[in-house]
Amino acid sequence: MKHFATAFLLLLAVYSAQSQTYEVGVMLGGANYIGDVGKTNYINPNAIAAGGIFKWNRGPRHSFRGSLLYAKIKGDDVDSGYSNREQRGYSFENSIKELSIGLEFNFWDFNVHSGKKVHTPYLYTGFTSFLYDSSGALDRRDGNTKEEKVQTGIDFAIPMVIGYKAKLSHSTMIGFEIGARYTLTDNLDGSSDLKKDEPRRANDFGNINSDDWYVFSGITFTFSFGRLPCYCNF
Repeated sequence: MKHFATAFLLLLAVYSAQSQTYEVGVMLGGANYIGDVGKTNYINPNAIAAGGIFKWNRGPRHSFRGSLLYAKIKGDDVDSGYSNREQRGYSFENSIKELSIGLEFNFWDFNVHSGKKVHTPYLYTGFTSFLYDSSGALDRRDGNTKEEKVQTGIDFAIPMVIGYKAKLSHSTMIGFEIGARYTLTDNLDGSSDLKKDEPRRANDFGNINSDDWYVFSGITFTFSFGRLPCYCNF
């Protein structure tokens, strides 16, 4: 997390050298995972998530955005609602430390310097990198835990976020968003760290052709600062 905080501060320092409008704030909410253990609901926050967010408003319709997010994820076959998973009885807990950079697009003009109470739905996508425990802290009903792979892993994801934001005051904004991250790993739950063309081992399970997802649902509070933008180029 210390390295993510350093990267975020460097990003803020670089962008502050420009003469545009910026936003900085926090993200608070919950997270859930979709994979080979537990429920498969796409929106089902069951663990805490929090982080920081920074926006560089390049126009009333788009912003460059960077964020840091810490999220706990967990799954339990007992709560899955599927008889085969309930009988299997696996469970796990993991943590995600995420750095994401990309583009936020506003459906309507959103000028933070406007004297009006502006609001708009928005989309965000970009590039996400995250750290996690690649053992997945998996517990089996028979008491065996997959401990042979306990290590910190780094992987990548594609964020797909939809939200709605509004201006509360001259320099304060609030937003609500739901963002799914399609990861490039099938191992958030400790099911398998194999590549798709590698042979399966005795203690691997699940579908290695279907990678894991995790979802953040929550609110954002941001504060704007910087000079009045001209929105005259780019």
